[in-house]
Amino acid sequence: MDFELSSTQSALLDSLGTLLSRHAGTTRSRALAASGEYDHALESELRQAGFLDLFEAEEAGPLGAALAVELIAAELGGITPVPHLLVLPALGLERPEGPIAMAVAGDSSPIRHGGEAELMLLVDGDRCVVAELDPAAADPVPSAYGYPLARVSPTRRRELAPGTSAVAVNWWRVGVSAEAVGMMRQALDIAVTYAKDRKVFGRSIGSFQALQHRLAELSVFVEGARWLVYEAAFRGAPAEAAAVASAHTMATLSRLTRETHQIMGAVGLTTEHDLHLWTLRLQALRAELGGRRAHGRAVVAERWAQAS
Repeated sequence: MDFELSSTQSALLDSLGTLLSRHAGTTRSRALAASGEYDHALESELRQAGFLDLFEAEEAGPLGAALAVELIAAELGGITPVPHLLVLPALGLERPEGPIAMAVAGDSSPIRHGGEAELMLLVDGDRCVVAELDPAAADPVPSAYGYPLARVSPTRRRELAPGTSAVAVNWWRVGVSAEAVGMMRQALDIAVTYAKDRKVFGRSIGSFQALQHRLAELSVFVEGARWLVYEAAFRGAPAEAAAVASAHTMATLSRLTRETHQIMGAVGLTTEHDLHLWTLRLQALRAELGGRRAHGRAVVAERWAQAS
């Protein structure tokens, strides 16, 4: 396995990073959180630049699309990158403009960007269902998690072919894990920088060995999640690889949130500091698709099926 990005992948991320530096980031994220709006302007820029078509592009493919999802999440992009860049292309569906909601049938939990979405992909048994939504009928839920949340009521429905649910769930797992990896890497960078700069008794707190060990372990866990996600995307999101990536990522997410806030002390708990912009969003991701336990059960189910 090649652990270096190709020249094409590096160029893609450089170009995307330049676009996101102009149309995303902490200031934009705070403004969108205050208004509860979807970032139509960012989505339009990504669409015009061709980033929403990476999945099918020969020079990028699913791995390139997953890399883009990771970077968009790291820069706090206020769109729905997982359905746009991964799930709908994997199902061969068109990507309409605006937010796209995703949910599992029978789950009444609030959905990210559900209040503005006019289209929903519902995982229901063996088939996916494409349903229309009426934003006026959505039930917004107060959220401190960086995303606008709402409960929705699907109206007109169209069933897709048998087997589409498995495809959607596997790519959803890869996508939400890629989002989490992007956010975790940013949060870890913030904590490392703080440990280098914060001084007590004339010494940087990052010079203390106990703290170095905690940060090193976090780095190992995050890097493990990162490469599991890349492998799953590169292989086309097979069920076991997607479940392993998501199970490990969600376990890492919980530890990283706790450790980064402990390392940064009281300052990391204030809304004036930027750390919470990533760590609170991570809490929204950890609940999707049933959370860590559901991902773990999926790993067991796949390995049991192979052993039978």
